[in-house]
Amino acid sequence: MTCVPENSLRLPLLITGVAGVAGYNALAYFQQKYPGQVIGIRQEDNWPLTRAGVEACNAEDRDTLLRLFDRHQFRSVLNCAGNCALRACELDTRLAWRTNVEGLLNILSIIADRDVRLVHMSVDLVYGGRDDNDLGWIGHREHDAADPVTVYGKTMVAAEQLLVDWMPEACTLRISLPMGISFNGHAGAIDWIQSRFQKGRPATLYFDEVRTPTYTDCLNLVFERVLASSLSGLYHAGGPRRLSLYEIAQIVNRVGGYDPSLLMGCPRLDAGPIPPRAGNVALNSAALADDLRTQPFDPWPLDEEFVPTSRDWHHQRNGFTGSPELLERVLYRNPRRQAMSEEAS
Repeated sequence: MTCVPENSLRLPLLITGVAGVAGYNALAYFQQKYPGQVIGIRQEDNWPLTRAGVEACNAEDRDTLLRLFDRHQFRSVLNCAGNCALRACELDTRLAWRTNVEGLLNILSIIADRDVRLVHMSVDLVYGGRDDNDLGWIGHREHDAADPVTVYGKTMVAAEQLLVDWMPEACTLRISLPMGISFNGHAGAIDWIQSRFQKGRPATLYFDEVRTPTYTDCLNLVFERVLASSLSGLYHAGGPRRLSLYEIAQIVNRVGGYDPSLLMGCPRLDAGPIPPRAGNVALNSAALADDLRTQPFDPWPLDEEFVPTSRDWHHQRNGFTGSPELLERVLYRNPRRQAMSEEAS
């Protein structure tokens, strides 16, 4: 992993996996900035995601994917594809392999003899995680051995190895939870948790599964810079703030103004055997910051006021009145980036 000069983004750009939160937000960002030069692909059966600039193409369908490359002559690919449904992957390992590995294999086979820049998105769940939330621990570094506990994590490790073996000049970014809007209102972490509260249903989250979430506003800028560079190899791309899934739900509950009694918490071992849950999989992203020569991620949430201080924090409103509108402004979007955008316009 070496720091290299930044170049211009090579267009046209293909973005896969646009049904996921990271891919969906990246598609909106790049299409707005480079109109007419960015195409996203979705699974053929995902008909609700039908709009200009989105094509129905299963990445594991090589013939259709090849025709798409021939038609558009892509010069860059941002691969956000993958099935992250933990239970579905555990119960159907073939589905997990087809979606998380074969799609990338097809992309590699197509661009092997073409001049195409590839940036691939992996995930923090390639680790099984630690059993503690020691704040003195610096987080997983890129050289730490992967030890996934889920089929999803194992297939993502397999996909990473494909790039090591067959296209070492590509760049893999391991992300954590991307925090942004989704196309269907329930694809992301915020969406799922908020949907439970909106319907008056309880949500149970884990005290000891720890992640390093990022605003998609920040991720989009990282994707752009890495695509426009020749950075290669593996980088961690997690945010600077560590939060348990329970703490994330606390934030959604309080900022959204929902009934605090709807949130339940438990250790991950109480989740049952399927799917198994990871522990503390915090990512240390210092290498990426060093090679980009900047800290690319703001903490999520940006405002310290919205960071839990105890397991009962979401009950302690102290006159604070949250709302779905506030949640949209400060959790789906990075307020600092939005302010900068408004000033620029």
